[in-house]
Amino acid sequence: MMTVIAHLSDTHIDTREEDDGRSIARTKAVMTYLNSLPYDLDAIIATGDIADHATPSEYETARKLLATRHPLLTCPGNHDERAAYREHFLGEPASRAPLNSALVTARFTLALCDTSVPGEDYGRLADETLTWLSTLLADTPPTHPVLIGFHHPPVPLNTPYVDDIRQHDEHRLAALTSRHPNITAFLAGHAHTPAATTFANRPLLVAPGVVSTLRLPWEPQPHHVHHDLPPAVAFHVLDPTNRLTTHYRPIPLTTS
Repeated sequence: MMTVIAHLSDTHIDTREEDDGRSIARTKAVMTYLNSLPYDLDAIIATGDIADHATPSEYETARKLLATRHPLLTCPGNHDERAAYREHFLGEPASRAPLNSALVTARFTLALCDTSVPGEDYGRLADETLTWLSTLLADTPPTHPVLIGFHHPPVPLNTPYVDDIRQHDEHRLAALTSRHPNITAFLAGHAHTPAATTFANRPLLVAPGVVSTLRLPWEPQPHHVHHDLPPAVAFHVLDPTNRLTTHYRPIPLTTS
């Protein structure tokens, strides 16, 4: 039986008049597409930068936009603020503690880790997050595939704008990974461009940005983001042998 996980990132929901509804329309197109699929997905993950300014109205709007029949896991990014995220997006008591969550099933385990650093654009796994992840991995059967997601990629992607604010101190995560061969892949956002590379000898798969697409250094400038390209999602597929394949799918903005 196949496992199919949809991966979106960087919705940057912005309820200000200046945004002219662009972020909302793009997120709505993606979620309409996912919610109209004829089969149930095993999960949808959104790897950070849910809101653009971390305001209550942005999180309340995001909560409505991301509503789905599919299991949904999210984590914060550098544009998010933990207390507001908890209170207005998750409906939980406000707290500045890291936001980590997991989906444990009979076929796979999916862990989303908080790499946000309050007041900073770069990322880092807090000690308590690493402890949480280590405990989860220790409790997972060694033959059970584990996918680990977060906002900030832990390696350079050869895009200077993103690489300057990537995940720091990644050697700690690499050391933990070396003790758990069943970690199948890492999933990230932040880059606003689909990308595939490796980290700690495992695949590192980066989701496209919903709100915009990053121009690569060798593409025409002057602006570093495309607003004319469509939003997109990644589909991560585990086959019955636990071989992982990723498909990237652009979503037409005419989806209704």
